[in-house]
Amino acid sequence: MEKMSLLTEDVRMSWGVIRPLFSIRNECDYDRAIERLNALIDEVGTDEQNPLYELLDTLGIVIHTYEEKNYSIPDSNGVEMMQFLMEEHQLELTDLPEVGTPETILAIINGQQELTVKQLKSLSKRFQVSPAIFI
Repeated sequence: MEKMSLLTEDVRMSWGVIRPLFSIRNECDYDRAIERLNALIDEVGTDEQNPLYELLDTLGIVIHTYEEKNYSIPDSNGVEMMQFLMEEHQLELTDLPEVGTPETILAIINGQQELTVKQLKSLSKRFQVSPAIFI
């Protein structure tokens, strides 16, 4: 029991620093959490033996939960998602040369051509999202 009291006291003393890592209440908190996650990814990478790996993993779960609650995206196909992201970023057909010519992009939008794996990867990189949303 004494060990638990010591642990509780350690947590209490550190809580001011720890709490912001696990509490996302608004857009500002969310932005800070993303910055922290990116810094942890830079430091920890995929090294599961790193003492901060579990923090990285837990922060990712907290962020994912906030996104699911606040940014839920209705089911859509890849072309609809591409169009949505283009609109959100105020992009024209000419603004995505990594995906193809304006004619190619228009053909994709009109359903005359499907997105290729290379285009999926380009869109994923451009918009910093999972390529899975374009499938």
